[in-house]
Amino acid sequence: MLNINIETARRFVLGKQGLWPGRRWRGVVGTAQAMRAIEYLQLDPLQIIARSQDIKLYGRVLDYTPGLWEEVTYQQRQFFDWGGWLAVRPMDELPHWRVVMHRERDGNYGDARIRQMAHDHAEAIAEMRTILQERDVVSNRDFKMETRQRTQSYRGRKDSSLALYYLWRTGEVMTHHRENFERVYALTEKVAPAHLIYESSEAETDRFLIKKEVSCSGLSRIKRTSEAWGRGEPDRAAKKMLEGMLADGDLIEVKVEGWKAVHCTLGSDAEILHELSAGRVPQAWAPLDTTTTEEVVFLAPLDPVSARGRAKVLFGFDYVWEVYKPADKRKFGYYTLPVLWGDRLVARFDSKLDRTTNTFIILGFWLEDEALGKEEAFAEALASGFARFVTFLGASKLEAEAINEPLLRQRVIDA
Repeated sequence: MLNINIETARRFVLGKQGLWPGRRWRGVVGTAQAMRAIEYLQLDPLQIIARSQDIKLYGRVLDYTPGLWEEVTYQQRQFFDWGGWLAVRPMDELPHWRVVMHRERDGNYGDARIRQMAHDHAEAIAEMRTILQERDVVSNRDFKMETRQRTQSYRGRKDSSLALYYLWRTGEVMTHHRENFERVYALTEKVAPAHLIYESSEAETDRFLIKKEVSCSGLSRIKRTSEAWGRGEPDRAAKKMLEGMLADGDLIEVKVEGWKAVHCTLGSDAEILHELSAGRVPQAWAPLDTTTTEEVVFLAPLDPVSARGRAKVLFGFDYVWEVYKPADKRKFGYYTLPVLWGDRLVARFDSKLDRTTNTFIILGFWLEDEALGKEEAFAEALASGFARFVTFLGASKLEAEAINEPLLRQRVIDA
């Protein structure tokens, strides 16, 4: 078992996700590299200033522009999107995910609502299969509301929508591309390379799912998600599989100072943890440009290092995405983003993009430590971060009057 302190844990999790000590990928090629490294690119349709997936990649990839993830996914076919928890995954993982898709279809696993769709909309599913065989691509918008059976599902208001969704979740079709974020479907054989349209073994898939979850988390407690387990006796099966992977060295146990639970990481990452514990930056993590100490980075609302309570555990930073809270229940703002400086989360801000004037407007800015408001090094790093962010958004102006600290406000305005 490895023993590490919380600083090493933070740097390891950030570095695994490409967020420390600085951006180490660039452009279109770097976008694909980053998407592989982070394991899952979770997708979200909301576009307040930019979509969460684009903000996530902006923080990891030099010269990233919104939509590059779509190029490597739907044009280059290096990735595909799938899942009730919607995320982009590497295309060469498809044989494993096809096992998961078929578990959902066959009823041993997953969302019972998927199987209910098959029962309730069997005729529409058969109809969509026939149409997809006749056409190259099909969108739900191809079917007028007045010609379809209405539904009450959160997945769609027409039976055609649910039928297409069912075929997508169970692997018969894939997303060919997106139009205004809406899926356009095609048969799997028209999207995926032929040599990847097969199913891995059950055992191979389970080991893959465990390793992928651990790699994504960096440090994981191996709480199996419904994507990995949920068939038969999941707790017993997961425990047996985990014991085997620990014995084989695929996983190793890690004790973090101050954390009660023992965590796991990939055995292949042991050397990186030793490097970090010795105060060294792994050579593969060397930044291409500025470090996060020289230039802050803003984290996306759904970034795995800070979302779902992880910011509190890793950084002592209490972060909740308040977009779904009623306005009078919000403590900070509708689309508040955490600010990463070095290896710490030190502030947050709410903002909007006024598209009529092309102005990026900071609506609120909050420091964790008020002393940072007079810290020259932080002021410069913050100004550099906002300057890059404005360029990323394509905004022509910045309004920073909501930053209360005079030094920070002036540096941001002058940048």
